Amino acid sequence: MEHAEFNNDLLTFLDSSPTPWHAVATMKSRLDAAGFEPLDEKDDWSLAPGQGYYVIRNGSSIIAFRTGKREVTNSGIRMVGAHTDSPCLKVKPSPELRRKGFFQLGVEVYGGVLLNPWFDRDLSLAGRVTVLDEDGQVRDTLVDFRKPVAFIPSLAIHLDREANSNRTVNPQTDLPPVLMQVPESDSTSFVDLLRQQVASDTGVKARKVLGYELSFYDAQGASFVGLRDEFIASARLDNLLSCYIGLQSLLHASGDEAALLVCNDHEEVGSMSAEGAQGPFLTSVLERWCGAGKSRSIARSMMVSADNAHGIHPNYMDRHDENHGPLLNQGPVIKINHNQRYATNSRSAAIYRHISDELGLPHQSFVVRSDMGCGSTIGPLTAGNLGVTTLDIGVPQFGMHSIRELIGTEDGYTLFRVLTEFMQREQIF
Repeated sequence: MEHAEFNNDLLTFLDSSPTPWHAVATMKSRLDAAGFEPLDEKDDWSLAPGQGYYVIRNGSSIIAFRTGKREVTNSGIRMVGAHTDSPCLKVKPSPELRRKGFFQLGVEVYGGVLLNPWFDRDLSLAGRVTVLDEDGQVRDTLVDFRKPVAFIPSLAIHLDREANSNRTVNPQTDLPPVLMQVPESDSTSFVDLLRQQVASDTGVKARKVLGYELSFYDAQGASFVGLRDEFIASARLDNLLSCYIGLQSLLHASGDEAALLVCNDHEEVGSMSAEGAQGPFLTSVLERWCGAGKSRSIARSMMVSADNAHGIHPNYMDRHDENHGPLLNQGPVIKINHNQRYATNSRSAAIYRHISDELGLPHQSFVVRSDMGCGSTIGPLTAGNLGVTTLDIGVPQFGMHSIRELIGTEDGYTLFRVLTEFMQREQIF
């Protein structure tokens, strides 16, 4: 896969994945096209050597793997982990607000959202809707309004003279988006609008909407930015970029060695769920794949937890350790924290550096300032659950947890090349 093809396809992947459910559906379609076979957790599994499989839980988490051509207890598994969710605004269960003829929806903040950038942007709406269909069956459907359908207008500076120095955001009162104007006599409910959208998107005529999980998202698509197109701007780069890199690495690896990609939901809210990294999903799949040899397989395995890193911001250079300020387009970032907020150790970092150096590709290191707190990833959770050697790494970016984020065009492709080699390398340790 060439550099330009990789980045152009990344933009397509980002635009087709406005929610975790859409991201998993997008990955599923690509795995199907590559000959991977779906597995159902309710069924018995019979896994063949040299074959690709995938398992989906809750529609928002996915594990895809190649069994390889050797016995997994002898070969170990080359694993890459990422997450499908991103901070956003989710629609409340009873969301309708009617004020002065404006139809608005109440929202709940999901994850550590950088709130100010959500104002004055064209917003669309997407997610999963569970309905009772014409046949009386309960079924899940995906919806995506695609076009801009909402807006969160700022309060004009004339009405808030301290807006540039002292404005705070109250999520309860300041964030309900405006969707339309309605007369006082209008009784349109949000579920009526959803039922229409379900029919438009899927052809399913729902007798009743039984539930939904819907998120607002930036309607502006992913794009190249910069006088020389050296950047990519998009929503959800944290962490759909890593999902895309992991997927492409798995698809482009030789398939001779056992390799696995796990993309978990709910990382942004702690990962404690049935499909999150603190849940049993990955352990369950590995037990069914490896059987009694799971412990031996894990001892020969390695996990690369891929989640974006903080690139050094030219306007805020003092927020980084002076020797650890990753630059965009200068290589993926090995993330180190000796308090185990990241799972990297000297051995796992050495393996990545060795492969990267062999390919002649750049890499960087990140350590948070000693007087600042450090974020975390699925890396320590997976390492603790499985006892697997783990590396935390990511592409440097600006604007993490904003509605629109920025990366360099070189770094994702570099990480893809290294992880592809990692997934097909005969000997890890």
